[in-house]
Amino acid sequence: MKILKHVPWILLVIGGLNWGLVGLFDFNLVTWVLGEGTTLTKLVYILIGLSAILSIFYCKKCKCPSCSTTTTQ
Repeated sequence: MKILKHVPWILLVIGGLNWGLVGLFDFNLVTWVLGEGTTLTKLVYILIGLSAILSIFYCKKCKCPSCSTTTTQ
């Protein structure tokens, strides 16, 4: 179950880096590696989107300082 919390984070990092490359260099790493419009490419994008949704729920349960709504002084 612990690995399940790391997979969404890894996919979000991949998605974030991919969008950074698209914005900076107009280079889509996912389509370069997996092909334009392939089923595998679509699956990766779907998994990245689901990872974002899962991360929202994980963050609400998280006790880390960056997710905390209380301020400490």
